Parts: sequence; structure tokens; C-alpha cells
Amino acid sequence: MSPGSIARVVLPVFIALPLLGQSRDSKPSATDPSPLKLSGYLQAREVYRRDIGLTGSINRARLAASGTLVEVVTWRLQAEFRTGSVGTGRASVSLQDAYVRYNPGKWSVQAGQFKTPFSREFVTSLADLETADRSAAVDSLAPKRDIGVMGEYSAAWVGVFGGVFNGEGQNVNANVDSALFGVARLVVRPMAELSLGISAARYFGDSTRYGVDVAFEPGWGTFKGEYLGQHRDATGGRNDRGWYGLGAFPMFRGVQLVGKYEEFDRPAISSAAKIRTWTGGFNIFPGTRNLRLTFDYASNAIGGPGIRKARLLAQVQAKF
Repeated sequence: MSPGSIARVVLPVFIALPLLGQSRDSKPSATDPSPLKLSGYLQAREVYRRDIGLTGSINRARLAASGTLVEVVTWRLQAEFRTGSVGTGRASVSLQDAYVRYNPGKWSVQAGQFKTPFSREFVTSLADLETADRSAAVDSLAPKRDIGVMGEYSAAWVGVFGGVFNGEGQNVNANVDSALFGVARLVVRPMAELSLGISAARYFGDSTRYGVDVAFEPGWGTFKGEYLGQHRDATGGRNDRGWYGLGAFPMFRGVQLVGKYEEFDRPAISSAAKIRTWTGGFNIFPGTRNLRLTFDYASNAIGGPGIRKARLLAQVQAKF
């Protein structure tokens, strides 16, 4: 089915979903499932680079629908609407999340397509990050969405996640090489302001990925950091590796100052691939957290010593 055909099918469905259950003859009862919930966000940005000039884009446009089938069974669908600058050059719709979740209490099981439980920054929605984009190490090393099954146990001070996936990535229904992909994550919260995490993922017969992260949020500021690595079975001890450190501080009502430094290196591939980036900027929330203006200045050097290139970014985000 072509992207255009998908869009013609998906769009009417999302438009019609809110109308379900609104018949004048139907009345909700205590045993009825919860009503359909729509959510999502839109990000429009302008980026200036000296060698390119000014470029405008729709960075993300996502719409999600979720609901409850019975008391302990929920479902979620999320689609991303893409502009003509991706893939085939034509506008398209891409399925992001599609899963059913059984959650009777502190533990749960979900099956379908969703984010693999690896890396704090990856499992956090882009709409909730302090910076406009994720770190290069997270973008490169964190396994993305995949199709599989995941179990979870969550309590006040600990969260345990473990899943088995096809390992083929998003929207690929076949397991081409018949090798499974396992992911696990442990999060410990020794105090309300402090969270520590460790993640591991194994592409069986291929490579192992790992990461540790920390977040400290005392109220007067936010401090986050991660270190990630990847060991390829075929390249011995020369692992991919990367890290970042971030600080964010509320300046006054509705304004947040953000600073971040990150590195990413793939020595087994090439020393010229090393990335070092400084990012500084601020977020403005004019009257509501659902509307956000982001202004970032990022300076990065690729290779060693590398020539630094900078960009200025302005983004408006509407979240609902």
C-alpha cells in the first residue's frame, strides 16, 4: 500500500474516532470502558546555519488515540504525519505505537510496537526534553521502536523492564534473520529527587549495547547525564561510546535556561566520526506547559581536532 493510500485510510479514522460512542441513544454506565482519549503534539522550527541559511520545517506532527477495553486492559495507537522531505519525497503517515497493555497492579505486560526500554532520554518523549533534539549518542545507540512483548514492575522506589523483540525495527513485521533482540532496564529512586538507571540490550549473535543514567531534580534545577556504549562482536574491544551532561534552571516564571555538553565516538569505524557538541538555550512557556517556545544555539565539531560549525534554532511546540 502506498503512503498516499495509507494517509487516505488513517486520516478519516483519526477524525472519526472522537465521534464513537456519542450516539444520543447511548448512555455511559459504570461498567463501560473509559472514553477515547486523543493526544499529540506539533513542532514547527526554523534553523539558521551560516553555510546554508534559514530553513523551515515541521519537525514532528504526531497524533495518538488511547482507551480502556476493560478495567485492566488498555490500548494505544500513535501515528506520525511526515512532510514530503522524507522517504520517497512524498507526504506520508508512519505508525509509531500500536500496543495492548495488561496492567492489574504494580506489574504489567504489553505487546505490539512501542519504544524499547533503553536510555532515559530515549524513553522520554521529545515533547518533554529540555533541548530541541536528543543527544547524538542516544540517537545512534539506543534501540528504537520495535515489535515484541515487554514486562514491567513498578513501585515507589524501583522500576524493572524487560522485553523480547524482533530486532528488525519499526513497522517491520517479519523477523528476517530469526534472531531475537532482548532489552532490559532497571531504575532505582533512592529519594524523590534522585533517579538512577541502567540499561542493557543484546542483538543475539551480533552486538551488545549498554548504558547508565542519572537524574537529580531538587526543584531549583534539573541535572541529567547518561553514558552509552556498544560492543560489536566482530570488532573486539573498540566500542562505540558516548555521553552527555545537562543542566536546566528556572530563571523566572515561564522561562527555563538550559545548557548541555555531549560527545559521541566510534573508534572502530573512524576517528573522524567523533562528535563534540555544546548546546545552550532557553525554553519559554507562555501561560501553559502545553505551549512552548525553544531557542537553542548548538556548536559541534566532527573529527579531531575538527572544525566547529554552529546552528541557531527556534521552535514552537503545541502539545495536547
